[in-house]
Amino acid sequence: MLLLATSLLFTDPLPLDMPRAEAYLAREGGRVRLEDRYNAMDLWVSHAVDGRWMDEDGRIFVLARLDVAPPALSARESSVTRMDSVAGRVPVDRRDKKAVRTAVEALSPVPVPEKEARPRQLPRGFKDVDYWHGTNTSTIVCAFLPEKSGVWRLATWQLVEGDDFYEALEVFEDELFGEVGRPYLVTTAGEAGAAPRRGSSKKKAPALGERELLRADVRHSVAAYDDWRFTDTPEFVVIDDLDEDSSFIAALTNDLPVMRAKYLETMPTGIDGSNVLCSARIYSSRSEYLDAMEAEGLTNMAWSAAYWCQQRREIVACRPPAIFESSSDAELLRTFRHEAFHQYLSYASSMMAVSPWLNEGYAQYFEEGPSVSERVPSKADWGADGMSPDDLKRVSEMLPALLAMDYREFYDGTDEARRFKYRLALSIALFIEHGAKKVRFDPFKDLKRRYFKALFENGDMREATSAAFESADGLKLFVAEWLKFWKNT
Repeated sequence: MLLLATSLLFTDPLPLDMPRAEAYLAREGGRVRLEDRYNAMDLWVSHAVDGRWMDEDGRIFVLARLDVAPPALSARESSVTRMDSVAGRVPVDRRDKKAVRTAVEALSPVPVPEKEARPRQLPRGFKDVDYWHGTNTSTIVCAFLPEKSGVWRLATWQLVEGDDFYEALEVFEDELFGEVGRPYLVTTAGEAGAAPRRGSSKKKAPALGERELLRADVRHSVAAYDDWRFTDTPEFVVIDDLDEDSSFIAALTNDLPVMRAKYLETMPTGIDGSNVLCSARIYSSRSEYLDAMEAEGLTNMAWSAAYWCQQRREIVACRPPAIFESSSDAELLRTFRHEAFHQYLSYASSMMAVSPWLNEGYAQYFEEGPSVSERVPSKADWGADGMSPDDLKRVSEMLPALLAMDYREFYDGTDEARRFKYRLALSIALFIEHGAKKVRFDPFKDLKRRYFKALFENGDMREATSAAFESADGLKLFVAEWLKFWKNT
């Protein structure tokens, strides 16, 4: 017996995943810019699916629209930009049942039969309804055409073991085509970049760039959910399901543009970022945050409150209700500055892996906020206030090994060992920004420039670190000056 008699459309929302991107460098005249490309089928699915919901027993309900034909089989694995994808969209004619079937087939979680089935009676308010689940009893697949729309919609409901399929179908029809579901289904959501209708006499709108198409996709990923909100700024967009109090989101969106300017000032890059839009997703539930992290294979970071998901190009975070106090908001803002630097540096390095000593060191450096460049460093900044000169000497001897680490080595070990590596990376960033400039003849003036020049040339973080210090003697000098700086701080 079903437990969902009246909740088909009101179960927990599953915000749509952003498509995974691959970075390419594109050259236009004298400019170099980052170009994100995506699997053509992933982009089509992200356009077609309007929403997903899951109940506590694991049943998944999906709503989609069939206004754009899926890529041809030969093109589904191709790599395209968002602009390419939009330019190549072919609208589905609602009268073309073969085209409708092809779109259904691309989205259905179960095999689609050769011939659709019709309901015994057409529901009021709908021109047409077709069932495409065939003889399977695990999933309901239904395409329908509302009377006031020229676009077919698709609904699928994946059941769980023990459900009676025909009882589920009765609930599905009562809710989807009854008074509860009809307001959700009789209109078709418009979206920037949607395919034009054939024969339209309206003047064609100007083509949107990558940034605006990404903005529309982020908005679309939560548009179907009442509990999720979309906050839009020129360079950042934030989606969240926090409570109605928006004070934290306002503080965050005011802070991030200021911090991005600081990142650029401290870590300049020759890559044009005008097509970049930085996005963030904030869960109110830590369990949802951990689920998202697990889906990305990041179970080794369960201790975190936020992470930068490079492939999906978004910062993911959580703000559980238990930490709504202002002090916790301040801590979460520090965490966002940290992750936003990772986001910035990923774009600035064209998504090439940057050494953890630089990436994690500067991410911590920027946690303090916009006045970071005016701070007066102290040993307490990185936990060295209780160290004797001999302790500092022993720590300095660890620097060459830390500078050579990749991420596996940096994150490896106990929590205490990992925290120490983070603190040591911060001490390096603090020295570069506040101590290295005072060294006689300024030998480290171009250290960061040399690092990124080598990284862009060969793509290897260890070779980039070697190039940054120029020679073994250059590294020895750096270690000696680091030690002198922290002894005298």
